Amino acid sequence: MTTGATLEAIGRPVDRVDGPAKVTGHGRYSAEITLPNTAYAALVGARTASGRITGIRTEAAERADGVLAVLTHQNLPKIAGRPALLPSLAGHAAPGESFFPLQDDVVHYFGQPVAVVIADSLERAHFAARQLHVDYDRRPSVTTLDEGRDQAYEPEAIFAGFLPARSVRGDVEAGFQAATQRLDATFHFAANHHNPIEPSATTAVWDGDRLTLYDATQGIVATQSTVAALLGIPPSKVRVRASFVGGGFGCKAMIWPHVTLAALAAREVGRPVKLALTREQMFTSCGHREEQEQRIELGATDDGRLTALRHHKLSLTSPFDEWAEPSLGMAGQVYACPHYEGVYRLIRSNTMTPTFTRGPGETTGMYAMECVMDELAHRIGVDPVQLRLRNHAEADPHTGHPWSSDGAEECYRRGAARFDWQSRNPEPRSERDGNRLIGKGMATAGYPVLFPMQPQRARARLYADGTAVVQAGTQEFGTGAGTAMTQVAADGLGVALRNVRFEYGDTDLPNVAAAVGSAGAGMISAAVYTAATTLRDQMIEQAIADPGSPLHQADPATVVVREGRMQLRDRPDTGESYRSLMARHFMTDLEALGSWSPPPQDLPYGLATFGAQFAEVAVDPDLGTVRVRRMVGAFAPGRVLNAKTARSQVVGGMLWGLGQALLEGSSTDPRDGRWANASLGEYLVPVNADAPDVAVEFVEVPDTVVNPLGVKGLGEVGMVGAAAAIANAVFHATGYRARELPIRIEHLL
Repeated sequence: MTTGATLEAIGRPVDRVDGPAKVTGHGRYSAEITLPNTAYAALVGARTASGRITGIRTEAAERADGVLAVLTHQNLPKIAGRPALLPSLAGHAAPGESFFPLQDDVVHYFGQPVAVVIADSLERAHFAARQLHVDYDRRPSVTTLDEGRDQAYEPEAIFAGFLPARSVRGDVEAGFQAATQRLDATFHFAANHHNPIEPSATTAVWDGDRLTLYDATQGIVATQSTVAALLGIPPSKVRVRASFVGGGFGCKAMIWPHVTLAALAAREVGRPVKLALTREQMFTSCGHREEQEQRIELGATDDGRLTALRHHKLSLTSPFDEWAEPSLGMAGQVYACPHYEGVYRLIRSNTMTPTFTRGPGETTGMYAMECVMDELAHRIGVDPVQLRLRNHAEADPHTGHPWSSDGAEECYRRGAARFDWQSRNPEPRSERDGNRLIGKGMATAGYPVLFPMQPQRARARLYADGTAVVQAGTQEFGTGAGTAMTQVAADGLGVALRNVRFEYGDTDLPNVAAAVGSAGAGMISAAVYTAATTLRDQMIEQAIADPGSPLHQADPATVVVREGRMQLRDRPDTGESYRSLMARHFMTDLEALGSWSPPPQDLPYGLATFGAQFAEVAVDPDLGTVRVRRMVGAFAPGRVLNAKTARSQVVGGMLWGLGQALLEGSSTDPRDGRWANASLGEYLVPVNADAPDVAVEFVEVPDTVVNPLGVKGLGEVGMVGAAAAIANAVFHATGYRARELPIRIEHLL
């Protein structure tokens, strides 16, 4: 039973509850956890992309001051097993790749760990690591699409086996025959790396047969399950803590080998061990967005209605996993097109397994789709916004199921109005500001709504003084989850925000799945709200059963709680506070465990968050430089839990879309297969000087399907469509169609 509730804290732009700890330095991140007698580990990475280790000379490293151990494939204890690769929403073991290093002498990719050096200080560990000498039998490698193009194949499934590699609806050839307009475009995307401000780090300590890990992770339960499986111990023997995480963007969603290596090192030396990746190692240890090529063939009528879509993707995967980010998903769903064919093809290469990178799949797939849609609009002389409205899918084209909630059309209209889209002259190179060419572009944003695969739990406890503590085994990695869940708990209990504390970051708390795929806000809030309302209802039931209560024998459906006071909805003068009821019954506290079971996988609804992106650029025709002047995004995420942190998430995603469009790209050196720009000095990301004015509009659409509060998530969708809007603006400014990302100066000269 859930009585009526008033939402007074939810939706407000509440300041971060963890803000003071972060700005004063009191908050501790994983690399800052230093336990008594801590030792330090340094990874040694392979200096070739393919081959075998023919010898490791460890003597100089072992003689270095302070060195406690040098672990290689020759003396590292073998792992117990290799759990299957699973997206961490599954809530089970979620290794980033099925491969685990230091088990044999084979080298699969540049930077693969080949040794771990442990010393009594960080400096000594890194010095000793440089004394290690590894000999290789080097073999030819494949590290780019062009090197492996002739080896491409179509797998049965991608994405850890969760998605088929081929998806078809209707008859795509018949759709092309019905088309009077046909476009064919191929897009190339450079590999991307996440680069959170906090590199990954783990501190491991054993107490007998019990292991505690302080880990920089987006999923403390995923870390617990993965390390337990690799070590062959029960998960109950592993505790994971993560008070603060300095960004993840997907690289901390899966659990990479360095976490388990820290545990093995700590067991080897019999003391706590801290293993922190260097910035260069972040390029070779935590996955990446794979280099990929996409070809779109589009058929349409003269008025722009789509008749056929063929979307093929070719990308690099590792030697051992068939991973491809699901780029064809939303691109094949967002528009009503009766005939569709989507196919993934892979090339096994000498790279680690790619992984989630913010907006995984949708950022690249929707880029290709939205650039082709813009090209179609220009060819037939239809306004790009009107073309999207004309083709918007009123139901999921794959299944025919209605959307659980939509809001796309309102996003187009509100975004266009905020941007003043109607003042745009559609002719390319028609607008100037001095010498600069001005361009305006737009694109659709879309991201699927994902669910965990098991119930999510939280605990709520109310104290006699009217304060409450709500707990969930989740983590805060910069999204504002700690603040938003405090708001959810306050409204669920009906108490003031100041009287609630939300505790998280520990697997000893009720478990929640990893916060990935924009699912965190929905699933965590569902568990927290269920726990809070369950406790609230217990208090109401007790008051109704109490002859001494003013609410005795009242209908529970007529009782609401405000500021910790239970009262009749229509007669607010009749009621009493939690405190008075608990004092009368000599109660010190009362608690409830809330469990939320996600909807079934075969839910008869389409599930997506929609939005619209707009961008204005200024291009210097002599220098080829592009400056983004302003961006507008309108999004329909269901219910917004915190207006301030939600806006922050979306703005961050939109600026990352700017990086994808104009700056970010990893390239490999074909001589040895290494990432050639593995540093923030050479891997370019937007800085403050690049940031334009960004305006955000939220279209809150009720959704009674996805979870109790109708929260669909925002972390990813803010990036989707941003790069396409910028690229379409570049075309409007210059007449150049960007088929390759990032757009470089040489493309425009």
